[in-house]
Amino acid sequence: MDEQNGQNLFATIKQHICTCSGNLMLSPNVEEVLKIPKRELHVSLPVRMDDGHIETFLGFRVQYNYALGPMKGGIRFHPDETIDTIRGLAALMTWKCALYNLPLGGAKGGVICNPKKMSMAELERLSRAYIVAIYEVIGPDRDIPAPDVYTNQQVMAWMMDEYAKIAGRASFGSITGKPLPLGGSEGRQEATALGGWYAVHAAAEKVEISVSGARVAVQGFGNVGYNAAKIGAETFGAKIVAVSDSKGGIFSEEGLDIPAVAAYKEKTGSVVGFPGAVPLSNTELLEQDVDILIPAALENAITIKNASSIRAKLVAEFANGPTSLEADPILFNRGVHVIPDFLCNAGGVIVSYYEMVQNSNLDHWDVEEVNNRLKKRVSETYRAVFDLAKNNRVDLRQAAYTIAATRVIAAMQLRGWI
Repeated sequence: MDEQNGQNLFATIKQHICTCSGNLMLSPNVEEVLKIPKRELHVSLPVRMDDGHIETFLGFRVQYNYALGPMKGGIRFHPDETIDTIRGLAALMTWKCALYNLPLGGAKGGVICNPKKMSMAELERLSRAYIVAIYEVIGPDRDIPAPDVYTNQQVMAWMMDEYAKIAGRASFGSITGKPLPLGGSEGRQEATALGGWYAVHAAAEKVEISVSGARVAVQGFGNVGYNAAKIGAETFGAKIVAVSDSKGGIFSEEGLDIPAVAAYKEKTGSVVGFPGAVPLSNTELLEQDVDILIPAALENAITIKNASSIRAKLVAEFANGPTSLEADPILFNRGVHVIPDFLCNAGGVIVSYYEMVQNSNLDHWDVEEVNNRLKKRVSETYRAVFDLAKNNRVDLRQAAYTIAATRVIAAMQLRGWI
């Protein structure tokens, strides 16, 4: 997630709005409104470390657009975080919520830190400091944070508690992605990966691939990548032949035992060296002869340099921004079916929305109800995007942006913003 990747992500997302603006007949002024965040907050977070010294961390919250409702978006803790990455992801959240017809706008947050080198006590103090710094611009009817890269349920519990302390009232709805005892939703942990597989299943019917028995490569073995591999194998019957993490990848023609790979990584720190598997680089994994390729790591995995070497029939973007702007037409012209990120990986925000609904109603749904609702929403949205793309002879990304932008523009017009 270097600075260049961050700049590329935001620039790419803005360019995607340009690609659909002709269809929408947007004026340059309206197009410009869609490409500029409503608000950015930069905060310094002094935190007392365990050895007694004070370390100051830089944090961000970008609130991109609230035309459709309160803003929604995760919080990242990452040593290479940048404001441009956060801007890009906040924009992506805006289009993701609009595409799935959620009554929410888009936001994103981040803190430049290395949580792997921090104790639990230091992480708690940092999490609470972040909420203190952004308290005035968030809340159940303003902007609702959630977990993202290197944040989790525990971090959300601390943040929710800090918000409630300042507000002077119980406020479970101020944060989503919480633990179940604190108003969290069933199915939230696996929602991004499960929603992605629902999209893959819907796409497979259109491109004549059988998900059961399909050969799959997964780039990235964090929370999303691990769950993508595990759910793909256990729930959908796919054969996961390759996985990778930041240190490298592994391949097995017979299919990998995903729980065993996860246990090995827990012990050694990487999937590299897993017994019985052939070593691969991350680049080699992307170019494997598989039915389905799942980029589930960070931005710009597929670029103009390797797009011509992608051999998968279907690319499912479980990560945000894994395909560069220049790579898209190469894949499209080669007949590779790409499910774009904000269509494919929206399961997390969809179930976060369900968590908000449950919190608001003082209710709790079982996991079957959550997953049934998720499957229905993803399947119906995929079909709408596919039909528009087919009728207009464009790729799914352009069709998805057209649907999302149309909804945001309509809301802005009704509000009198444009």
